[in-house]
Amino acid sequence: MLSGVKRTLAVFCAVLGLFSCPEAAGAEESAKKDFIKWVDFKVPSEAMQKAMSLDILSREETVRLDCVELLACLAAKNGNNWEHYKDAQLDEIAGKLENGKSIPEITADMKYYKYYRESIGAVLSGFVGNFEIEVPDGCGGKRWEKRYGIKVFSPIAKNYPYCHYDDFGSSRSYGFSRPHLGNDLMGQVGTPVTAVEGGEIEALGWNQYGGWRIGIRSFDKKRYYYYAHLRKNFPYRKDLKIGSVVKAGDVIGYLGRTGYSSTENVNNINTPHLHFGMQLIFDESQKDGSGEIWINVFEIVRLLDAKRSEVAKNPETKDYYRVYDFRDLDPVRGAENAGGPQCA
Repeated sequence: MLSGVKRTLAVFCAVLGLFSCPEAAGAEESAKKDFIKWVDFKVPSEAMQKAMSLDILSREETVRLDCVELLACLAAKNGNNWEHYKDAQLDEIAGKLENGKSIPEITADMKYYKYYRESIGAVLSGFVGNFEIEVPDGCGGKRWEKRYGIKVFSPIAKNYPYCHYDDFGSSRSYGFSRPHLGNDLMGQVGTPVTAVEGGEIEALGWNQYGGWRIGIRSFDKKRYYYYAHLRKNFPYRKDLKIGSVVKAGDVIGYLGRTGYSSTENVNNINTPHLHFGMQLIFDESQKDGSGEIWINVFEIVRLLDAKRSEVAKNPETKDYYRVYDFRDLDPVRGAENAGGPQCA
């Protein structure tokens, strides 16, 4: 992660051809690597839901279907144009696989299949898999149940209302003019915010743009989740710190309206909301700086609205906690519409 001064120095050295500048050499070396440098994620929630359903239903079948492969096939076929998506399009691809065709055979003439396989995989590779979750046992207690399915959660806890619309790329002006690189979920101050996916906390503290915020890196290192504008005075679960490991569905903080100030703990956001973003990282050089890849998560939020973690309040600590515990059984699973607010 280069500081502003170091980045300026790197550019200066590169322009002058000063081969002895280590920052410039590192930047030049990264530029030579063959990795994805841009992703325009447009897959609608309906397509993700259908592909994941086909994947889950095929779990015990002879022919296993992979949701990422199905979506990558369709993206390569439709040129990443999902405007006229129908479930039948994925059923057609699944039917070919079930009748003996292989992915290489189906995609032989699809020039960009490999790109979509890797880029969509970077977004969704941690979303479906094996897990255990606590469920009511019918006698007032709980029992563990093994499942294969969607193992990620909405960033908003169960039974808490919110509204959102597709605001990715809209203009923001605080500090400097820039596009909005996330999805704002408007709700009540104090609404419990939960981890979408398990991972390690890489950032926790004040940022003048995001206010109190948390950054969590997925276990496979491909996704960095950003939760911002958390509550004044009580932004996070009290036991969290940089380096803490969280599970999907764990309470991590509380919705608020902090930010837009170089002074800590200031409410300068007019409407309480959670800024939720996802950054893709194919190479560590993309973590910070001009090479960052942020995708539109609006459809992902729509997909996960039905998968919310139930929480309760600890009267002593005032912190919230999840009611039903969760265990990810394969945390590093292999895989290489604008409009008015939608309320949930």
